[in-house]
Amino acid sequence: MRESLEEILELEGFQVAMAESGEAALDLLRQAPFDLLLLDLKMKGMDGLQVTEAARQLSPETVIIMLTAHGTMESAISAMRRGAFDYVLKPASVSEIIAAVQRGLSHRAQMLRQHDLVGLMQRAIHELQSAAGAEPVQPPSDRFIRLRGINLDMQRHIASAQDQLLDLTLTEFKMLAYLMEHPDQVISPRELVSAVQGYDADEHEARAIVRVHIRRLRQKIEPDPDQPQYVLNVRGVGYLFAATGQ
Repeated sequence: MRESLEEILELEGFQVAMAESGEAALDLLRQAPFDLLLLDLKMKGMDGLQVTEAARQLSPETVIIMLTAHGTMESAISAMRRGAFDYVLKPASVSEIIAAVQRGLSHRAQMLRQHDLVGLMQRAIHELQSAAGAEPVQPPSDRFIRLRGINLDMQRHIASAQDQLLDLTLTEFKMLAYLMEHPDQVISPRELVSAVQGYDADEHEARAIVRVHIRRLRQKIEPDPDQPQYVLNVRGVGYLFAATGQ
């Protein structure tokens, strides 16, 4: 299967390196950067979830796509909670795998463009501030989102609640930011997955994915996760960030 995928992807114009195990894949990541990792969930030695966690530490910008023969949503959700971008259920067609790879690489390119723009903006601000007689230049007004004691720095991906730093994953941060950008608006799970993960999921899949992240997010921002005050659920419709307290 590895050799077939290698040949198929090379025929599509990709440069491919093949690893026989999770440990071997991590060794490759230590030696050189990779744009994307196509990873099986079930392997001898380290399984796909363990490799995903380690790969995210070694190379945070590498996009991870999980191949799984387990037709359960739980395994896919577990992979995405650990940092996977997408998953493909086996047996998968060649077109499905290529489409997933292309989505992953497009997502990575978009993230890199955003980082480059932020870097250019920071350098321009620094140069203006250093110029003789120049007035201090304030950060862009859309850099920060502040609502009900929760502060988000969109540039540095830093979140705090009541002046206490929050340990959010990137997905949790982006989901909270999207909800806070649309206060008191009910956002459907499909819209959240599209905005945060960058792909179109069906309604059932989107609900399952979002539910996991919302639960973890509430555990970090809500005084009582069982009685949420910030991120509320509108049954059968979606989620909203309450602009005012109850």
